[in-house]
Amino acid sequence: MSTCSCTFKVCSSGSSHIPSSVGHNYDHFKDRSSLSFQLKPMLGKLEHILKDVNQTMKMVPVKLLDAFVDIAFEIVDQPLLPSQNNFAPVEELGEAFRITDIEGTIPYDFPEGVYIRNGPNPLFGGYKSAISIFGKSSHTWIEGEGMLHAVYFSKSNQSSWTIFYNNRYVESDTFKLEKQRRNLAFLPAAEGDPAAVFSAHLLNLLRFGMVDKYLSNTNVFEHAGRFYVTAENHIPQEINIKTLETLGKWDVDGTWTRPFSSHAKKVRSTGELVTFGFYPQKPYFEIGIISADGKKVVQKVDLKFKRCTLSHEIGITQRYNVIMDFPLVIDINRLLAGGPLIKYVKKEYARIGVMPIYGDADSIKWFEVEPAAAFHIVNCCEDGDEVVVIACKARESIIPGPEFGLDKYEWFSSGFKHIKQVRKSDQDSQDGAFFTRVYEWRLNMKSGEVKGKYLTGTEFSMDFPIINEKFTGVKNKYGYTQVIDSAASSISGMAKYGGLAKLHLEEKTSEFCQADQQPEELIKVEYHKFPEGTFCSGATFVPKFGSLEEEDGWITAFVHDEKSNISQVYILDAKNISSKPIAKIKLPSRRSRPGPRHVAAQVWPSWASTPSPWQSSWAAPLLGLQKGQGTIPQRSEEIPLGAG
Repeated sequence: MSTCSCTFKVCSSGSSHIPSSVGHNYDHFKDRSSLSFQLKPMLGKLEHILKDVNQTMKMVPVKLLDAFVDIAFEIVDQPLLPSQNNFAPVEELGEAFRITDIEGTIPYDFPEGVYIRNGPNPLFGGYKSAISIFGKSSHTWIEGEGMLHAVYFSKSNQSSWTIFYNNRYVESDTFKLEKQRRNLAFLPAAEGDPAAVFSAHLLNLLRFGMVDKYLSNTNVFEHAGRFYVTAENHIPQEINIKTLETLGKWDVDGTWTRPFSSHAKKVRSTGELVTFGFYPQKPYFEIGIISADGKKVVQKVDLKFKRCTLSHEIGITQRYNVIMDFPLVIDINRLLAGGPLIKYVKKEYARIGVMPIYGDADSIKWFEVEPAAAFHIVNCCEDGDEVVVIACKARESIIPGPEFGLDKYEWFSSGFKHIKQVRKSDQDSQDGAFFTRVYEWRLNMKSGEVKGKYLTGTEFSMDFPIINEKFTGVKNKYGYTQVIDSAASSISGMAKYGGLAKLHLEEKTSEFCQADQQPEELIKVEYHKFPEGTFCSGATFVPKFGSLEEEDGWITAFVHDEKSNISQVYILDAKNISSKPIAKIKLPSRRSRPGPRHVAAQVWPSWASTPSPWQSSWAAPLLGLQKGQGTIPQRSEEIPLGAG
């Protein structure tokens, strides 16, 4: 999940552009073909002078505003509890490291490729708050510059594995700006006192032409053989999958300029990419279809929303797009009236839209559903007259956080409590509000009827679902999730994932529901539980090459042991997820940067499986080495990667 601060491009009065009449007259004389040779040098000097004046007038207001911010705003670190220490930002390695410490055996038929994870990694020591006469505004837990963590798997002709690990920041334009300044440039603007949030947005806008930073800290995806990182507050950044270098913004040759979904989906029949972008000004929500070659947007549709909702993922079936319109609302007018910019409004409507892939706003069939928070979709498919949507559903939204004035730690701690600790009479309290279960909606396209039920029980909270992506949009039998350790999460006030779960979507069982005091028909769930104090993030499904079986493959996950402060990559057999890991790969890295340590939120991973070019022949270039030059670095100090 990403922050929902959005970008506004403006020309403020402080820019002092040349009046249109001057510009028009100057261009008129400059372009006349009858200009004498003697006048051309004078016009050239005039052009130079005008450019210098224009640039000077642009710079002066920015410098004055920077000086005002330096004087009027105190930037402070957000406090961190001991139980949150492993949610720290980390340093870039600067080079890839070869991994030699492997427990167990990587399977012979495990595919060569890259296991890559993207997530927030704030610059300058962590998340900040800004204190001024306007009040206090703060970063929220989903912010922070994107950092890529990649594990490269290549196999020699002798079937021995060569493994490298590297990490690198996503170098967006705003990242480069702050690195150049060597300090925080954009004022925190996601949450806090309304006057402080508004002033932060305004000052960011006047100084930089946008209200907040580009993050690109949520997902990694491939399209047309290229790789991109994204978060839904901006367009994607293209990366070099081998070096992790940021290559620049991907606006599809200028045809997509809106924010971009964190989880776009491919059309099975054509290879086209379906995405969406929301924005706090009309049009609030647009869907786009990008050509299979990634060179153009072949269709863009305004869905004519009446509000801006923070939607994280789009679903797809063989014939339809599935739109989740739930009441996590971004409202500039509410901010101006003294309320929060982003708010989960549980009394507002929630609906799911089913739209033909190449349809328009009038072709959507909307289904009213119970308000809830459902960021992540397991899968969608068609079943007769019904469109089936399976997602992870909680009672309330964890984004953006508590309203100004409430204790942030207490709010998150209460929300992460296990649902069994919550009495039915307390269902409207904050206790257990984030407890997440897998839920199924069946939407009848003919009758308009909605049937909904929970598929998982109340033993564990679970989120961040994954499937074998070959089965995206069609009926499938299996899904996998990360399992939330409710007790550890409540103690720390941050989500900690103490295991993995395998969902058997077609196998039924029964469980007595503590919350409803009645039996429920549920699906079978298998669990892989980590040792106490060990948590994961970034789990993904790695399919076995050439296999047609849905569950034939492996689950990989970044795992961190808080007691030993060691991070590893686990490889588990997807068919037997409850069994011990097949291999544990100990990750080399360096210590987190000095100073206060801050949360690194849950992220979305990706597996880039590639054929023979992923051989050890490119391992040396990854390290900036040539044959016979230098040495390959070995293991270094360990870093916590798996907590968030």
